[in-house]
Amino acid sequence: MEPEERLPAAERDDLVDGRDETRNERADRNWEELLQELRVMQTGTQILTGFLLAVAFTPRFEDMDEFQRDVYVVLVALAAVATILALAPVGMHRALFGRRRKPELVRVAARIVKIDLVAIAALTIGVTTLIIDFTVNRAAGLIALVASLVGVLLLWAVLPRLVRREGERGGADDRR
Repeated sequence: MEPEERLPAAERDDLVDGRDETRNERADRNWEELLQELRVMQTGTQILTGFLLAVAFTPRFEDMDEFQRDVYVVLVALAAVATILALAPVGMHRALFGRRRKPELVRVAARIVKIDLVAIAALTIGVTTLIIDFTVNRAAGLIALVASLVGVLLLWAVLPRLVRREGERGGADDRR
């Protein structure tokens, strides 16, 4: 029996996916990947939040009808939720720093990132809908809502499933 085979499964290198890394090395790598995702998400959320906050201080804000103002308030709240969610993994990291809880941190943070993606999708769709509704008309706003929703579903849900299915069937040559 090889020395590595005598180690508990949690401590063995995971060579199944071609990576020679321990559980902690995998957690470190996954944490770095999550941080990169969070950086992108935070930037997008900050831009949308800044836009929403600036809108309230423009002269045309008074031209919004009641529906548009209601949507606006919901979007501001959603932007706050998305920001809080994007910062939660960083806060957790601070709270758990040095306590050897990185694998658990990565698992929970990954769930939070998925929830935040839903919040950001809703925020993006909502902002697009509000802008089109306000600048064109309600019917165009509804078309923008449907088109944005379809776009997000196709790119964020359907496309990854197709790629996963292709990989499971041994589709593209990964050695390229």
